[in-house]
Order: sequence, then structure tokens, then C-alpha cells
Amino acid sequence: MGQLEHIVIVGAGAAGLMAARELARAGRTVTILEARERCGGRIDPLPASEFGYPADGGAEFVHGEAPVTRKLVREAGLSLQEIEGTQWSFDGTRLSHEDRHDPHEAELYAALGALRDDLTVADFLRSHFAGPGYDQLRHSIERMVEGYDAADPERASTLALREEWMDGGHHAQARIVGGYGALIDFLASECRGIGVTFRFGCAVSTIEETGGALAVRCAGGDVHGCDRVILTVPLPLLREIALPEPARAKAAAADDIGFGSVIKILLRFARPWWRERSEDLADMTFLLSDQSIPVWWTRHPDEHPVLTGWFGGPRTAELAKLDRQGLIDAGVDSLAAIFGVSRGDIARDLVAAAATNWLHDPFARGAYSWATPRTREAQAILARADGPVLFSGEALYRGRDMGTVEAALASGLETAEMILRG
Repeated sequence: MGQLEHIVIVGAGAAGLMAARELARAGRTVTILEARERCGGRIDPLPASEFGYPADGGAEFVHGEAPVTRKLVREAGLSLQEIEGTQWSFDGTRLSHEDRHDPHEAELYAALGALRDDLTVADFLRSHFAGPGYDQLRHSIERMVEGYDAADPERASTLALREEWMDGGHHAQARIVGGYGALIDFLASECRGIGVTFRFGCAVSTIEETGGALAVRCAGGDVHGCDRVILTVPLPLLREIALPEPARAKAAAADDIGFGSVIKILLRFARPWWRERSEDLADMTFLLSDQSIPVWWTRHPDEHPVLTGWFGGPRTAELAKLDRQGLIDAGVDSLAAIFGVSRGDIARDLVAAAATNWLHDPFARGAYSWATPRTREAQAILARADGPVLFSGEALYRGRDMGTVEAALASGLETAEMILRG
């Protein structure tokens, strides 16, 4: 096929754009089919006019070292702002600095270090920390698994999360100045500059293979012929696309990869009223509680009076029936309980709001992936380049960054390199 090879990429998110740029640079003809009317996928830029800065309705943080992301940020002429400040918690009665030390920490580390055969997190806790004396430890771990990883403790891999727990679950984090949308804009512009074709509003329904040629059909009736397809859609959507038999058999392995739900709420206020309640809260970054919307963060060290609420994991089903306004109301109620003020006082200061239950997004059906004890085997099956239909995306990255934008970018790059190596 060589220089004439035509590759269709399904999805204009981070993985799809990264793969497209690499392949087009190498002389391949590349078409990106995207169901939305924009690039970015689960990176969802919100208007700066509403929030006072380019806010992120989806992915927001750069986690840890993230070498591919940081290299791309430099290439785009963008910059990162490292997250700094204090973490607080609300125990139902009072606010306090988050205490990261647990009296059973050494025991936890010993049990984790000795673990050889993988278990789900729930089974690990039942096997090693079942007694009432471990209530706080179990609660802390379950809160991290559900709230930070958007995972289900009954399915999530202990070995995959071990490194995270061993360093306290708090990796270095940063934000891109200008938001992830600025990075997506750069990648999309790069792709257009080297001839990548974009087709928006094209939700792929079927991929057919006849005599070595592929036909990609969109729900609206468009058909795109090509030599190879890279599917970068979120895992739940793989079940909704009709695939050739060999590819369908591979896609079935995705059932062994976890995929989490996330609700994200952004509330912009006329003033940073939480700082006015106590000088100690001036540098607050994260706030944890057991309220309906349990996790909140500020824009610190920025001065923007915005609080972002976050609810991840299987318990998001409790709020599944709420619409956008219902989620915003749940966020205001949670803040009122945490800070001991009336919801009316909070609502009066509200200037702008956004809320997304990513489970309800028809082109995502959730937020991001996480590992089960069978995930590594499933990833190996999906990553095989043994046919004209390939799979790529954050769920298929086998490093510790699985489930992040870094994983999506790295996976797209890996897939492109695999094709170019032949």
C-alpha cells in the first residue's frame, strides 16, 4: 500500500488526533470521522465568557510525569501550572486539614508488597482488613478507588492500583494554561495543515470488509472506503458498531476492562465566599466529604471564584435521573452542608454553572477506563495488529497512566508507529 494507503480514524479525541498527525506526516492519506461537531471527545472546553477562563467540562488535570503530554505542550507553545495548596475534608460536622496518615498504613503497605496474585480491591480488603478496627482504612481506600479512579472496588485490580496507594494516591498534578482545549486546537490545526480530512457529525455504525477493502458506514448514510481503520472510541461504543468477525472477536475483550462513570459540576460565583469564611481556606485546593457531590476543588493558585464538583464510580447511579439543573442543585446542597450556610446564600452568588453526567453523553457513555485483574490480557488482545481494523485509546495504554489524556495521546502514537513499522 505504501504512500497510497488510506486510513480512516474513528474519533477526533486525543488518541485519534495524535495517530492522525503521525500517519499523515509519514505520507498516509488520513480521514477522521467524528460523531460530534467538534474535536476533543471527552476533552470538553467550556466558554471562557461563562467562567472567566477556558474551563474544562471533561478532562482537566495533567497527572504525574506525562511525558507525551508535556512534550506536546511545549511543542504547542503552551505552559503548565502545577497544582499547589492544601487539601481539606468534611467529616459531617467540621472542616479540617485532610489527614493522609492512617495508623494501619504500614500494615497496608506490607500486605500490598506481599501480594503476588491479583485480587479485586474489595476482595483484597475482605482478605486482609475485614475487622471493625479497619473501618477507616477501608473507607479511605474505597473513596479513593471510586472518587479518584471512578472505579468499582468489586471489579478494580489491586495490583494496578498498588503503586498509587504506596505513594499516598497523590501524584503531582498540573493544568494546561488555556485548558486541554488549547492542546486539542493545536493538534487539530497540525492535522489540517498536513492534509488530514475531517468529517464531523459522522457517527460510525458499521465497518465492513470485502476482498481486503474496508467500507466505513455512518449513521447518516455516508460511506468511506479505506485500507485500514483505527477505532479510538470509548469502550462502551465498541458494542454499538458492527465489525467484521475477527475485529468483533477482539473487541469482546473490552468487557474485561473497567469503564467508569463521572459527574462533573462547575459553579462560578461572584466572589470566593469560601475564602471569606476562613483565612485558612485561602489556599484550599481539594475538599473531600461524604456529601452527594463528595469531591470539590478550587482554581488555586488562580483567583477565579469557581468550585468544581466531582462524583465518580458506581455510586453515580444514585444521581442517574437528575438533569443538568438537578445536578447543579445537588452541588449547591452539598456545598451548603459542608460549609454550614444556606443554599439560598450560595445560589445568590452563583454567576454561571455547567454540569455533565458523562454516562449520559451518547458519544462517551462514561468517563474513562480502569484496570480489572483481567485487563492486561484484554489490552494485549486489543492491541494486536493482526488485521485491518485496529483499536487505540486511553483504555488500551498499558502504563500506569491508563485512563488519562496522557494514555490516549501515547496510545495514538503507539498505534501509528505500529502501522508505520509495517
